[in-house]
Amino acid sequence: MTTTTMTEREGEDPANAEKANFSVLAGAATAGVALGMLAMIGRKAAVQAPSAFAGDWVEALTLEHKAVLKIFDALEATDTRNTIKRGMLLAQMKHTLMKHDVEEGNVIYPALREAGQVDAADHLTRDHGYVKQHLYDLENTPRSAPDFLIKVRKFRADIEQHMTEEETELFPALRAQLSEQKNKTLTNAVNKEGFKVA
Repeated sequence: MTTTTMTEREGEDPANAEKANFSVLAGAATAGVALGMLAMIGRKAAVQAPSAFAGDWVEALTLEHKAVLKIFDALEATDTRNTIKRGMLLAQMKHTLMKHDVEEGNVIYPALREAGQVDAADHLTRDHGYVKQHLYDLENTPRSAPDFLIKVRKFRADIEQHMTEEETELFPALRAQLSEQKNKTLTNAVNKEGFKVA
């Protein structure tokens, strides 16, 4: 049994065979790109779904706070031998907090300023700077270091204080101050921003 290439087939012009091969490859590449785009959109939708299905922007952001606390729980359950797991959880936390930062920083904090709560918005923005500092410190601490969990617990205490202030005071007060339509607009904007970086 002999194998033949397209160019060896009887009566076929080699130039046409080259074009046919290129067309097949181009079609496969296009299909691959389309599948990749669909997979990316599906992943983004899955990441943003819990927030998107929440009742409003306050509930969505509160759910995200709870998701971050679950990552803290998992980190605190590790020990110095779990360096790979710590690295994976830290990466997950960084992504979750980055998405959350975009949602709050691009939508909610400007809405607070617009509603006359400039000091509160500035305070929360500063807190986000310290969140980034904690993440930087953890990223630059060896995963097996004895003080890794000490830093995690300090970070958790600081972020829980920030979350409590948002959830119990500032966000409910802002929601109550705004019209139903403005709250719907903020909910849509939070989801849109979250989907961009999910």
